Amino acid sequence: MALRITHQIGALSGTPIPAETGSSSSGEPTATMSAAAVWKMPLGNMKCKVQRQGPEIDAVSPPVSPCRSPSPVMGGIRPDLSVACSVFATDLEAPTEQESAEYKTWGGAENNDGQGVPVYVMMPLDSVTMNNTVNRRKAMNVSLQALKSAGVEGVMLDVWWGLVERDAPGVYNWGGYIELLEMAKKHGLKVQAVMSFHQCGGNVGDSVTIPLPKWVVEEIDKDPELAYTDQWGRRNYEYISLGCDKLPVLKGRTPVQCYSDFMRAFRDNFKHLLGNTIVEIQVGMGPAGELRYPSYPEQNGTWKFPGIGAFQCYDKYMLSSLKAAAESAGKAEWGHTGPTDSGHYNSWPEDTPFFRKEGGGWNTPYGEFFLNWYSQMLLDHGERILSSANAIFGSESVKISVKIAGIHWHYGTRSHAPELTAGYYNTRFRDGYLPIAYMLARHGAIFNFTCIEMRDHEQPQDALCAPEKLVKQVALATQQAKVPLAGENALPRYDEHAYEQILKASALTIDGDSGDGQMCAFTYLRMYPDLFGADNWRNFVAFVKKMKEGKGVSRCREQVEREAEHFVHMTQPLVQGAAVALKHQ
Repeated sequence: MALRITHQIGALSGTPIPAETGSSSSGEPTATMSAAAVWKMPLGNMKCKVQRQGPEIDAVSPPVSPCRSPSPVMGGIRPDLSVACSVFATDLEAPTEQESAEYKTWGGAENNDGQGVPVYVMMPLDSVTMNNTVNRRKAMNVSLQALKSAGVEGVMLDVWWGLVERDAPGVYNWGGYIELLEMAKKHGLKVQAVMSFHQCGGNVGDSVTIPLPKWVVEEIDKDPELAYTDQWGRRNYEYISLGCDKLPVLKGRTPVQCYSDFMRAFRDNFKHLLGNTIVEIQVGMGPAGELRYPSYPEQNGTWKFPGIGAFQCYDKYMLSSLKAAAESAGKAEWGHTGPTDSGHYNSWPEDTPFFRKEGGGWNTPYGEFFLNWYSQMLLDHGERILSSANAIFGSESVKISVKIAGIHWHYGTRSHAPELTAGYYNTRFRDGYLPIAYMLARHGAIFNFTCIEMRDHEQPQDALCAPEKLVKQVALATQQAKVPLAGENALPRYDEHAYEQILKASALTIDGDSGDGQMCAFTYLRMYPDLFGADNWRNFVAFVKKMKEGKGVSRCREQVEREAEHFVHMTQPLVQGAAVALKHQ
Protein backbone atom coordinates (compact mmCIF):
# COMPACT_ATOMS: atom_id res chain seq x y z
CA MET A 1 0.00 0.00 0.00
CA ALA A 2 1.43 3.40 -0.99
CA LEU A 3 1.34 6.08 1.66
CA ARG A 4 0.85 9.77 1.08
CA ILE A 5 2.83 12.27 3.13
CA THR A 6 0.09 13.01 5.62
CA HIS A 7 -0.42 9.31 6.32
CA GLN A 8 3.25 9.14 7.11
CA ILE A 9 3.39 12.14 9.43
CA GLY A 10 1.11 10.25 11.79
CA ALA A 11 3.22 7.14 11.58
CA LEU A 12 6.28 9.16 12.53
CA SER A 13 4.64 10.17 15.78
CA GLY A 14 5.00 6.56 16.90
CA THR A 15 1.55 6.60 18.49
CA PRO A 16 0.35 3.26 19.86
CA ILE A 17 -3.25 3.13 18.64
CA PRO A 18 -5.77 0.42 19.54
CA ALA A 19 -7.78 -0.84 16.56
CA GLU A 20 -11.41 -1.87 16.36
CA THR A 21 -11.58 -4.49 13.65
CA GLY A 22 -14.50 -4.51 11.28
CA SER A 23 -15.16 -5.41 7.65
CA SER A 24 -15.06 -3.35 4.53
CA SER A 25 -17.19 -3.93 1.47
CA SER A 26 -14.38 -5.98 0.01
CA GLY A 27 -14.30 -8.21 3.05
CA GLU A 28 -10.94 -6.90 4.21
CA PRO A 29 -10.59 -5.84 7.85
CA THR A 30 -10.83 -2.14 8.62
CA ALA A 31 -9.94 -0.18 11.74
CA THR A 32 -10.81 3.10 13.38
CA MET A 33 -8.37 4.66 15.76
CA SER A 34 -7.20 7.87 17.36
CA ALA A 35 -3.99 9.54 16.24
CA ALA A 36 -3.42 11.59 19.39
CA ALA A 37 0.25 12.18 20.10
CA VAL A 38 1.95 10.40 22.97
CA TRP A 39 5.49 11.71 22.58
CA LYS A 40 5.09 15.04 24.27
CA MET A 41 8.04 16.48 26.16
CA PRO A 42 6.66 18.45 29.11
CA LEU A 43 8.92 21.20 30.30
CA GLY A 44 9.18 19.42 33.61
CA ASN A 45 11.01 16.54 31.97
CA MET A 46 13.91 18.85 31.18
CA LYS A 47 14.71 19.75 34.77
CA CYS A 48 18.09 19.29 36.33
CA LYS A 49 19.20 19.75 39.89
CA VAL A 50 22.26 21.78 40.71
CA GLN A 51 23.48 21.80 44.27
CA ARG A 52 25.61 24.54 45.70
CA GLN A 53 25.92 25.28 49.44
CA GLY A 54 22.37 26.29 50.02
CA PRO A 55 18.89 25.41 48.84
CA GLU A 56 18.60 23.02 45.99
CA ILE A 57 17.92 24.67 42.65
CA ASP A 58 15.49 23.02 40.28
CA ALA A 59 15.74 24.46 36.81
CA VAL A 60 15.78 23.77 33.11
CA SER A 61 18.87 21.97 31.88
CA PRO A 62 21.76 23.96 30.42
CA PRO A 63 22.27 24.37 26.69
CA VAL A 64 25.27 22.12 26.43
CA SER A 65 25.62 21.22 22.77
CA PRO A 66 28.91 19.38 22.41
CA CYS A 67 27.65 17.32 19.50
CA ARG A 68 24.18 18.56 18.67
CA SER A 69 23.19 15.66 20.84
CA PRO A 70 20.05 13.59 20.42
CA SER A 71 17.37 13.95 23.08
CA PRO A 72 17.27 11.35 25.85
CA VAL A 73 14.98 8.34 25.64
CA MET A 74 11.44 9.28 26.49
CA GLY A 75 8.80 6.89 27.64
CA GLY A 76 10.93 3.91 26.70
CA ILE A 77 10.84 4.82 22.99
CA ARG A 78 14.12 5.20 21.14
CA PRO A 79 14.51 8.74 19.73
CA ASP A 80 15.86 7.62 16.36
CA LEU A 81 12.93 7.36 13.94
CA SER A 82 13.15 3.55 14.09
CA VAL A 83 9.37 3.40 14.47
CA ALA A 84 8.97 5.19 11.17
CA CYS A 85 11.49 2.85 9.59
CA SER A 86 9.20 -0.13 10.25
CA VAL A 87 6.26 1.67 8.69
CA PHE A 88 7.64 2.89 5.38
CA ALA A 89 8.16 -0.41 3.63
CA THR A 90 6.28 0.71 0.55
CA ASP A 91 6.99 3.28 -2.11
CA LEU A 92 5.74 6.80 -1.56
CA GLU A 93 2.73 8.18 -3.37
CA ALA A 94 2.54 11.83 -4.35
CA PRO A 95 -0.04 14.03 -2.58
CA THR A 96 -3.32 14.72 -4.37
CA GLU A 97 -3.81 18.08 -6.10
CA GLN A 98 -6.07 19.25 -3.27
CA GLU A 99 -3.51 18.27 -0.62
CA SER A 100 -0.70 19.94 -2.53
CA ALA A 101 -2.72 23.14 -2.84
CA GLU A 102 -3.42 23.20 0.91
CA TYR A 103 0.24 22.54 1.73
CA LYS A 104 1.27 25.49 -0.45
CA THR A 105 -1.36 27.68 1.16
CA TRP A 106 -0.03 26.77 4.57
CA GLY A 107 3.71 27.04 4.21
CA GLY A 108 4.91 26.74 0.63
CA ALA A 109 7.20 29.12 -1.21
CA GLU A 110 4.21 30.89 -2.70
CA ASN A 111 3.31 32.13 0.76
CA ASN A 112 6.75 33.47 1.66
CA ASP A 113 7.31 37.10 0.83
CA GLY A 114 10.91 36.94 1.98
CA GLN A 115 10.30 39.25 4.95
CA GLY A 116 10.63 36.68 7.70
CA VAL A 117 13.30 34.39 9.12
CA PRO A 118 13.67 31.08 7.24
CA VAL A 119 13.55 27.98 9.46
CA TYR A 120 15.81 24.98 8.90
CA VAL A 121 15.68 21.68 10.81
CA MET A 122 18.72 19.62 11.82
CA MET A 123 18.78 16.10 10.45
CA PRO A 124 19.56 13.21 12.83
CA LEU A 125 23.26 12.79 13.61
CA ASP A 126 23.24 9.30 12.13
CA SER A 127 21.44 10.15 8.90
CA VAL A 128 24.26 8.33 7.12
CA THR A 129 25.34 4.95 8.50
CA MET A 130 28.88 3.74 9.16
CA ASN A 131 28.47 1.78 5.91
CA ASN A 132 27.90 5.04 4.01
CA THR A 133 24.25 4.42 3.26
CA VAL A 134 21.13 6.41 4.15
CA ASN A 135 19.84 5.43 7.57
CA ARG A 136 16.05 4.79 7.78
CA ARG A 137 15.65 5.77 4.13
CA LYS A 138 11.85 5.75 3.92
CA ALA A 139 11.45 7.51 7.28
CA MET A 140 13.90 10.17 6.08
CA ASN A 141 11.97 10.62 2.85
CA VAL A 142 8.60 11.08 4.50
CA SER A 143 10.05 13.30 7.22
CA LEU A 144 11.43 15.66 4.60
CA GLN A 145 8.03 15.74 2.93
CA ALA A 146 6.41 16.58 6.25
CA LEU A 147 8.86 19.40 6.94
CA LYS A 148 8.32 20.86 3.48
CA SER A 149 4.56 20.75 3.95
CA ALA A 150 4.91 22.81 7.13
CA GLY A 151 6.78 25.58 5.33
CA VAL A 152 10.29 24.71 6.53
CA GLU A 153 12.98 26.29 4.34
CA GLY A 154 15.41 23.40 4.50
CA VAL A 155 17.53 21.08 6.62
CA MET A 156 20.97 21.06 8.20
CA LEU A 157 23.06 17.97 7.52
CA ASP A 158 26.32 16.92 9.20
CA VAL A 159 28.83 15.70 6.60
CA TRP A 160 31.15 13.65 8.79
CA TRP A 161 34.88 13.61 8.06
CA GLY A 162 35.02 10.36 10.02
CA LEU A 163 32.62 8.69 7.55
CA VAL A 164 33.62 10.15 4.21
CA GLU A 165 37.43 9.91 4.51
CA ARG A 166 37.38 7.13 7.05
CA ASP A 167 39.76 4.50 5.70
CA ALA A 168 42.60 6.28 3.90
CA PRO A 169 43.80 9.86 3.33
CA GLY A 170 42.39 11.40 0.16
CA VAL A 171 39.90 8.55 -0.40
CA TYR A 172 36.37 9.95 -0.12
CA ASN A 173 33.17 7.92 0.03
CA TRP A 174 30.17 10.23 -0.28
CA GLY A 175 27.82 7.24 -0.16
CA GLY A 176 24.57 8.15 1.56
CA TYR A 177 25.16 11.89 1.18
CA ILE A 178 24.56 11.69 -2.55
CA GLU A 179 21.16 10.14 -1.98
CA LEU A 180 20.20 12.40 0.94
CA LEU A 181 21.04 15.59 -0.91
CA GLU A 182 19.10 14.44 -3.96
CA MET A 183 16.21 13.59 -1.65
CA ALA A 184 16.26 17.13 -0.25
CA LYS A 185 16.35 18.53 -3.78
CA LYS A 186 13.37 16.39 -4.81
CA HIS A 187 11.31 17.81 -1.95
CA GLY A 188 12.35 21.38 -2.69
CA LEU A 189 14.29 21.78 0.55
CA LYS A 190 17.48 23.80 0.86
CA VAL A 191 20.47 22.38 2.71
CA GLN A 192 22.94 23.78 5.23
CA ALA A 193 25.86 21.35 4.89
CA VAL A 194 28.11 21.12 7.95
CA MET A 195 31.72 20.19 7.32
CA SER A 196 31.97 18.14 10.53
CA PHE A 197 35.67 17.71 11.28
CA HIS A 198 34.99 16.66 14.86
CA GLN A 199 34.18 13.41 16.62
CA CYS A 200 30.57 12.66 17.49
CA GLY A 201 30.09 10.82 20.78
CA GLY A 202 30.97 11.09 24.43
CA ASN A 203 28.94 14.16 25.25
CA VAL A 204 25.49 15.14 26.51
CA GLY A 205 22.94 12.50 25.50
CA ASP A 206 25.07 11.12 22.67
CA SER A 207 23.66 7.86 21.30
CA VAL A 208 25.78 7.98 18.16
CA THR A 209 29.53 7.48 17.94
CA ILE A 210 31.39 8.66 14.86
CA PRO A 211 35.13 8.97 15.54
CA LEU A 212 37.65 10.92 13.50
CA PRO A 213 38.92 9.06 10.41
CA LYS A 214 40.63 5.80 11.32
CA TRP A 215 43.96 6.89 9.86
CA VAL A 216 43.81 10.17 11.80
CA VAL A 217 43.19 8.32 15.07
CA GLU A 218 46.19 6.11 14.26
CA GLU A 219 48.37 9.19 13.88
CA ILE A 220 47.13 10.58 17.19
CA ASP A 221 47.87 7.25 18.84
CA LYS A 222 51.43 7.51 17.52
CA ASP A 223 51.75 11.12 18.68
CA PRO A 224 49.24 11.88 21.48
CA GLU A 225 50.41 15.51 21.44
CA LEU A 226 48.15 16.00 18.41
CA ALA A 227 45.18 15.85 20.77
CA TYR A 228 44.01 18.69 22.97
CA THR A 229 45.46 18.18 26.44
CA ASP A 230 44.60 19.57 29.87
CA GLN A 231 47.04 20.26 32.72
CA TRP A 232 46.56 16.77 34.14
CA GLY A 233 47.60 15.12 30.88
CA ARG A 234 44.09 14.05 29.85
CA ARG A 235 43.85 13.81 26.05
CA ASN A 236 40.74 14.73 24.04
CA TYR A 237 40.13 13.06 20.67
CA GLU A 238 37.15 15.22 19.68
CA TYR A 239 39.15 17.49 17.40
CA ILE A 240 42.81 17.84 16.45
CA SER A 241 44.66 20.45 18.51
CA LEU A 242 44.82 23.76 16.67
CA GLY A 243 48.43 24.04 17.89
CA CYS A 244 49.49 21.88 14.95
CA ASP A 245 47.27 23.53 12.30
CA LYS A 246 50.28 24.38 10.12
CA LEU A 247 52.41 21.29 10.73
CA PRO A 248 52.43 18.27 8.31
CA VAL A 249 51.53 15.80 11.06
CA LEU A 250 48.82 13.83 9.19
CA LYS A 251 50.74 11.67 6.76
CA GLY A 252 52.46 14.63 5.14
CA ARG A 253 49.52 17.03 5.26
CA THR A 254 48.65 19.67 7.83
CA PRO A 255 45.23 19.46 9.52
CA VAL A 256 44.13 22.60 7.66
CA GLN A 257 45.20 21.03 4.36
CA CYS A 258 43.12 17.95 5.24
CA TYR A 259 40.09 20.13 5.95
CA SER A 260 40.66 22.05 2.71
CA ASP A 261 41.02 18.92 0.60
CA PHE A 262 37.81 17.55 2.12
CA MET A 263 35.88 20.74 1.34
CA ARG A 264 37.30 20.83 -2.19
CA ALA A 265 36.23 17.22 -2.78
CA PHE A 266 32.76 18.07 -1.46
CA ARG A 267 32.55 21.03 -3.82
CA ASP A 268 33.62 18.96 -6.83
CA ASN A 269 31.17 16.13 -6.06
CA PHE A 270 28.17 18.35 -5.38
CA LYS A 271 28.88 21.30 -7.64
CA HIS A 272 25.56 20.80 -9.43
CA LEU A 273 23.70 21.39 -6.15
CA LEU A 274 25.70 24.35 -4.84
CA GLY A 275 23.81 27.61 -4.80
CA ASN A 276 20.38 26.06 -5.42
CA THR A 277 19.93 23.07 -3.10
CA ILE A 278 23.06 23.50 -0.97
CA VAL A 279 22.85 27.15 0.07
CA GLU A 280 25.18 27.24 3.07
CA ILE A 281 28.42 25.62 4.17
CA GLN A 282 28.95 25.64 7.92
CA VAL A 283 32.63 25.01 8.54
CA GLY A 284 33.50 22.94 11.59
CA MET A 285 36.11 24.64 13.78
CA GLY A 286 36.26 22.49 16.91
CA PRO A 287 34.30 20.14 19.19
CA ALA A 288 30.61 19.97 18.23
CA GLY A 289 31.63 21.89 15.12
CA GLU A 290 31.94 25.05 17.22
CA LEU A 291 34.80 27.55 17.23
CA ARG A 292 36.03 26.76 20.75
CA TYR A 293 38.30 24.50 22.79
CA PRO A 294 36.92 21.21 24.21
CA SER A 295 36.88 22.71 27.70
CA TYR A 296 33.74 20.96 29.00
CA PRO A 297 33.81 17.30 27.84
CA GLU A 298 31.14 15.05 29.31
CA GLN A 299 32.88 11.80 28.39
CA ASN A 300 33.58 9.58 31.39
CA GLY A 301 31.97 12.15 33.66
CA THR A 302 34.87 14.57 33.24
CA TRP A 303 32.65 17.67 33.25
CA LYS A 304 29.18 18.32 34.64
CA PHE A 305 27.05 21.44 34.42
CA PRO A 306 27.70 24.09 35.68
CA GLY A 307 31.43 23.46 36.06
CA ILE A 308 33.87 26.07 34.77
CA GLY A 309 35.76 23.66 32.52
CA ALA A 310 39.52 23.59 32.01
CA PHE A 311 42.07 25.18 29.70
CA GLN A 312 43.21 22.97 26.80
CA CYS A 313 46.71 24.19 26.02
CA TYR A 314 49.07 21.60 27.43
CA ASP A 315 50.05 19.60 24.34
CA LYS A 316 53.59 20.33 23.17
CA TYR A 317 52.43 22.26 20.11
CA MET A 318 50.31 24.68 22.11
CA LEU A 319 53.02 25.06 24.75
CA SER A 320 55.58 25.81 22.04
CA SER A 321 53.39 28.66 20.81
CA LEU A 322 52.88 29.93 24.37
CA LYS A 323 56.63 29.92 24.94
CA ALA A 324 57.25 31.95 21.78
CA ALA A 325 54.53 34.46 22.71
CA ALA A 326 55.95 34.93 26.21
CA GLU A 327 59.45 35.51 24.89
CA SER A 328 58.11 38.00 22.36
CA ALA A 329 56.39 39.85 25.21
CA GLY A 330 59.64 39.93 27.20
CA LYS A 331 58.20 37.63 29.85
CA ALA A 332 59.87 34.28 29.18
CA GLU A 333 58.84 33.01 32.62
CA TRP A 334 55.19 33.14 31.54
CA GLY A 335 55.73 30.66 28.72
CA HIS A 336 56.41 27.45 30.60
CA THR A 337 52.80 26.43 31.30
CA GLY A 338 49.24 27.62 31.46
CA PRO A 339 47.51 28.66 34.71
CA THR A 340 47.91 26.05 37.44
CA ASP A 341 45.50 27.66 39.91
CA SER A 342 42.37 27.65 37.73
CA GLY A 343 40.64 24.78 39.53
CA HIS A 344 39.17 21.65 37.98
CA TYR A 345 36.46 20.99 35.40
CA ASN A 346 33.68 21.09 37.98
CA SER A 347 34.97 23.93 40.14
CA TRP A 348 33.07 27.15 40.68
CA PRO A 349 34.79 30.47 39.96
CA GLU A 350 35.04 31.62 43.56
CA ASP A 351 36.72 28.35 44.54
CA THR A 352 39.75 29.10 42.37
CA PRO A 353 42.53 31.67 42.80
CA PHE A 354 42.57 32.34 39.05
CA PHE A 355 38.85 33.03 38.49
CA ARG A 356 37.67 34.55 41.77
CA LYS A 357 36.29 38.07 41.54
CA GLU A 358 38.64 39.73 44.03
CA GLY A 359 42.32 39.44 43.18
CA GLY A 360 41.78 36.68 40.63
CA GLY A 361 44.65 35.86 38.31
CA TRP A 362 42.46 36.48 35.27
CA ASN A 363 42.60 40.22 36.04
CA THR A 364 46.40 40.51 36.38
CA PRO A 365 49.06 41.27 33.76
CA TYR A 366 49.88 37.57 33.52
CA GLY A 367 46.21 36.62 33.20
CA GLU A 368 45.65 39.22 30.49
CA PHE A 369 48.71 37.97 28.59
CA PHE A 370 47.63 34.34 28.77
CA LEU A 371 43.97 34.94 27.91
CA ASN A 372 44.93 37.17 24.98
CA TRP A 373 47.21 34.45 23.63
CA TYR A 374 44.71 31.62 24.25
CA SER A 375 41.80 33.43 22.58
CA GLN A 376 43.95 34.74 19.72
CA MET A 377 45.06 31.19 18.90
CA LEU A 378 41.38 30.34 18.44
CA LEU A 379 40.78 33.39 16.24
CA ASP A 380 43.83 32.55 14.12
CA HIS A 381 42.49 29.02 13.70
CA GLY A 382 39.21 30.46 12.43
CA GLU A 383 41.04 32.81 10.06
CA ARG A 384 43.02 29.97 8.50
CA ILE A 385 40.05 27.72 7.86
CA LEU A 386 37.77 30.50 6.66
CA SER A 387 40.43 31.70 4.20
CA SER A 388 40.53 28.20 2.79
CA ALA A 389 36.74 27.82 2.72
CA ASN A 390 36.31 31.09 0.86
CA ALA A 391 38.95 30.11 -1.68
CA ILE A 392 37.07 26.86 -2.31
CA PHE A 393 33.43 28.00 -2.19
CA GLY A 394 33.79 31.71 -2.97
CA SER A 395 32.49 31.44 -6.53
CA GLU A 396 29.71 28.95 -5.78
CA SER A 397 26.90 31.25 -4.55
CA VAL A 398 26.80 29.63 -1.14
CA LYS A 399 27.02 31.28 2.25
CA ILE A 400 29.73 30.37 4.76
CA SER A 401 28.88 30.16 8.45
CA VAL A 402 30.63 29.40 11.74
CA LYS A 403 28.99 28.14 14.91
CA ILE A 404 29.76 29.77 18.27
CA ALA A 405 28.79 28.07 21.53
CA GLY A 406 26.25 29.65 23.90
CA ILE A 407 28.12 29.30 27.20
CA HIS A 408 25.81 31.15 29.57
CA TRP A 409 26.54 29.61 32.96
CA HIS A 410 28.49 31.83 35.39
CA TYR A 411 27.84 34.66 32.91
CA GLY A 412 26.85 36.83 35.86
CA THR A 413 30.30 36.58 37.45
CA ARG A 414 33.14 38.99 36.79
CA SER A 415 35.51 36.49 35.18
CA HIS A 416 33.03 34.47 33.04
CA ALA A 417 35.23 31.44 33.71
CA PRO A 418 33.46 28.87 31.44
CA GLU A 419 33.77 31.23 28.48
CA LEU A 420 37.44 31.85 29.19
CA THR A 421 38.34 28.15 29.30
CA ALA A 422 36.46 27.67 26.00
CA GLY A 423 38.56 30.40 24.39
CA TYR A 424 36.12 33.34 24.47
CA TYR A 425 37.94 36.19 26.23
CA ASN A 426 34.73 37.68 27.54
CA THR A 427 34.66 39.21 31.04
CA ARG A 428 32.73 41.93 32.81
CA PHE A 429 35.35 44.37 31.53
CA ARG A 430 35.93 43.04 28.02
CA ASP A 431 33.70 42.07 25.07
CA GLY A 432 34.95 38.71 23.84
CA TYR A 433 32.42 38.31 21.03
CA LEU A 434 33.26 41.49 19.15
CA PRO A 435 36.68 40.16 17.95
CA ILE A 436 34.96 36.98 16.77
CA ALA A 437 32.30 38.99 14.94
CA TYR A 438 34.94 41.15 13.22
CA MET A 439 36.90 38.05 12.21
CA LEU A 440 33.80 36.54 10.63
CA ALA A 441 32.94 39.84 8.95
CA ARG A 442 36.35 39.95 7.27
CA HIS A 443 35.52 36.66 5.58
CA GLY A 444 31.86 37.41 4.87
CA ALA A 445 30.77 34.58 7.18
CA ILE A 446 27.57 34.19 9.20
CA PHE A 447 27.77 34.23 13.01
CA ASN A 448 25.69 31.20 14.09
CA PHE A 449 24.83 31.23 17.80
CA THR A 450 23.14 28.75 20.14
CA CYS A 451 20.86 28.93 23.22
CA ILE A 452 18.41 31.22 21.44
CA GLU A 453 15.40 29.52 23.05
CA MET A 454 16.47 29.97 26.67
CA ARG A 455 15.21 32.43 29.24
CA ASP A 456 17.20 33.65 32.24
CA HIS A 457 14.64 32.66 34.86
CA GLU A 458 14.54 29.04 33.64
CA GLN A 459 18.17 28.48 34.61
CA PRO A 460 19.82 27.69 37.97
CA GLN A 461 20.17 31.07 39.59
CA ASP A 462 23.04 30.17 41.90
CA ALA A 463 25.14 29.47 38.79
CA LEU A 464 24.36 33.03 37.62
CA CYS A 465 23.14 31.80 34.24
CA ALA A 466 22.01 34.51 31.81
CA PRO A 467 21.33 33.20 28.29
CA GLU A 468 19.14 36.18 27.35
CA LYS A 469 21.83 38.65 28.32
CA LEU A 470 24.41 36.62 26.43
CA VAL A 471 22.27 36.55 23.27
CA LYS A 472 21.80 40.31 23.59
CA GLN A 473 25.57 40.85 23.85
CA VAL A 474 26.19 38.71 20.77
CA ALA A 475 23.46 40.52 18.83
CA LEU A 476 25.04 43.88 19.64
CA ALA A 477 28.48 42.60 18.61
CA THR A 478 27.22 41.34 15.26
CA GLN A 479 25.41 44.61 14.63
CA GLN A 480 28.56 46.58 15.34
CA ALA A 481 30.67 44.32 13.11
CA LYS A 482 27.95 44.25 10.45
CA VAL A 483 27.95 40.46 10.27
CA PRO A 484 24.76 38.40 9.76
CA LEU A 485 23.49 36.55 12.84
CA ALA A 486 21.77 33.15 12.71
CA GLY A 487 20.48 31.12 15.62
CA GLU A 488 19.90 27.61 16.95
CA ASN A 489 18.13 26.20 19.99
CA ALA A 490 20.49 24.24 22.23
CA LEU A 491 17.97 21.78 23.67
CA PRO A 492 14.99 20.03 22.05
CA ARG A 493 11.97 22.13 22.97
CA TYR A 494 8.37 21.87 21.77
CA ASP A 495 6.63 24.28 24.16
CA GLU A 496 5.19 27.65 23.26
CA HIS A 497 7.45 29.47 25.74
CA ALA A 498 10.57 28.36 23.87
CA TYR A 499 9.05 29.25 20.50
CA GLU A 500 8.04 32.69 21.72
CA GLN A 501 11.57 33.26 23.02
CA ILE A 502 13.01 32.26 19.64
CA LEU A 503 10.61 34.63 17.86
CA LYS A 504 11.68 37.45 20.15
CA ALA A 505 15.38 36.74 19.80
CA SER A 506 15.22 36.27 16.02
CA ALA A 507 13.64 39.72 15.70
CA LEU A 508 16.78 41.07 17.43
CA THR A 509 14.61 42.86 19.92
CA ILE A 510 17.07 44.65 22.19
CA ASP A 511 15.79 46.78 25.05
CA GLY A 512 12.35 46.75 23.47
CA ASP A 513 13.60 48.02 20.10
CA SER A 514 14.09 45.58 17.23
CA GLY A 515 14.77 48.20 14.55
CA ASP A 516 14.88 46.92 11.00
CA GLY A 517 17.17 43.95 11.56
CA GLN A 518 16.47 40.30 12.19
CA MET A 519 18.34 37.01 12.11
CA CYS A 520 19.19 35.72 8.66
CA ALA A 521 18.09 32.16 9.55
CA PHE A 522 17.15 29.87 12.39
CA THR A 523 17.99 26.16 12.62
CA TYR A 524 15.77 24.00 14.82
CA LEU A 525 17.20 21.12 16.82
CA ARG A 526 16.24 18.44 15.68
CA MET A 527 14.20 16.09 13.44
CA TYR A 528 13.19 13.76 16.27
CA PRO A 529 10.08 11.53 16.23
CA ASP A 530 8.74 13.70 19.08
CA LEU A 531 8.41 16.60 16.65
CA PHE A 532 5.68 14.76 14.74
CA GLY A 533 3.43 14.15 17.74
CA ALA A 534 0.10 15.97 17.25
CA ASP A 535 0.54 18.69 19.90
CA ASN A 536 4.23 19.21 19.16
CA TRP A 537 3.57 19.33 15.43
CA ARG A 538 0.77 21.86 15.90
CA ASN A 539 3.07 24.14 17.91
CA PHE A 540 5.89 23.72 15.43
CA VAL A 541 3.92 24.54 12.27
CA ALA A 542 2.49 27.64 13.96
CA PHE A 543 6.02 28.66 14.95
CA VAL A 544 7.33 28.22 11.39
CA LYS A 545 4.44 30.29 10.07
CA LYS A 546 5.19 33.14 12.47
CA MET A 547 8.91 33.04 11.67
CA LYS A 548 8.28 33.17 7.92
CA GLU A 549 5.89 36.09 8.21
CA GLY A 550 8.46 38.15 10.10
CA LYS A 551 8.05 40.86 12.67
CA GLY A 552 6.43 43.25 10.19
CA VAL A 553 3.25 41.15 10.11
CA SER A 554 0.83 41.72 12.95
CA ARG A 555 -1.70 38.93 13.42
CA CYS A 556 -3.39 37.73 16.54
CA ARG A 557 -1.99 34.60 18.10
CA GLU A 558 -5.39 32.88 17.99
CA GLN A 559 -5.61 33.27 14.22
CA VAL A 560 -2.24 31.59 13.63
CA GLU A 561 -3.16 28.82 16.06
CA ARG A 562 -6.46 28.24 14.27
CA GLU A 563 -4.61 27.91 10.98
CA ALA A 564 -2.17 25.46 12.55
CA GLU A 565 -5.09 23.50 13.99
CA HIS A 566 -6.66 23.35 10.54
CA PHE A 567 -3.43 22.05 9.04
CA VAL A 568 -3.15 19.30 11.65
CA HIS A 569 -6.86 18.45 11.40
CA MET A 570 -6.62 18.25 7.60
CA THR A 571 -4.09 15.44 7.89
CA GLN A 572 -5.81 13.41 10.62
CA PRO A 573 -7.91 11.08 8.43
CA LEU A 574 -4.83 10.22 6.44
CA VAL A 575 -2.86 9.73 9.65
CA GLN A 576 -5.44 7.11 10.63
CA GLY A 577 -4.85 5.41 7.30
CA ALA A 578 -1.14 5.25 8.07
CA ALA A 579 -1.93 3.58 11.40
CA VAL A 580 -3.98 0.94 9.53
CA ALA A 581 -1.02 0.35 7.21
CA LEU A 582 1.23 -0.09 10.21
CA LYS A 583 -1.11 -2.66 11.75
CA HIS A 584 -1.22 -4.78 8.57
CA GLN A 585 2.48 -4.85 7.63
